[in-house]
Amino acid sequence: MLDRSTREALTPTSQGDGDGESWLMSYLDVLTLLITLFVLLLSMAGNGMAPAGSQYAGTAASAISPAAQAAAIAVGSGLRPRHEGLQPRFKGLEMEGVSVAEGAGGITLRIDNNLLFSSGQARLTARGREVITGLAGTLADFEGTISVEGHTDNVPINTARFPSNWELSTGRAISVLRYLVRSGVPEGRLRAIGYADTQPLESNTTPEGRAANRRVELLLKQPGG
Repeated sequence: MLDRSTREALTPTSQGDGDGESWLMSYLDVLTLLITLFVLLLSMAGNGMAPAGSQYAGTAASAISPAAQAAAIAVGSGLRPRHEGLQPRFKGLEMEGVSVAEGAGGITLRIDNNLLFSSGQARLTARGREVITGLAGTLADFEGTISVEGHTDNVPINTARFPSNWELSTGRAISVLRYLVRSGVPEGRLRAIGYADTQPLESNTTPEGRAANRRVELLLKQPGG
């Protein structure tokens, strides 16, 4: 019979197997840290945080905990774009004379007036109908409200149809609204507003400034916004 110490020396243990796989645990730890760092860098870039070495770089330390939580979410659901569904769609339009801006009130599509109307008129030109048709598909998919806003310069108008710039700006907004409805945008989500010359973008003292002020804007607000 072998004594107890001899039997223990000859009996294999599982400790060696655990040591052989310990590198795998270290590898997973490093991989987790890399994922966390990657998400942190994306968060810094997406929120406009300053790069390392600047006077604001110290704020990155406070973002480590949220970033670690985001890493766990990202592994399960995948990284998502910062702006979901709205701004990226309008960036892709790239239509001449149409600009996109995002503000506190929502997304604004600004259309140069010379694309839509002849001077002193509120009837859409052929080019204007093309522009509105090009926007209608995207606007029809938008689930929020759309305010069609007409703007003029400060040059007075006094015709039988348009006694002032108030009537002209409102008439132009209504023309755009009606064509959007014909193009498939639900009318229940549309409204028309005329601002005349009360909200200029530029000074009305120059031809270029007056041209910039003559415009139609589509203000898009998300549901509940």
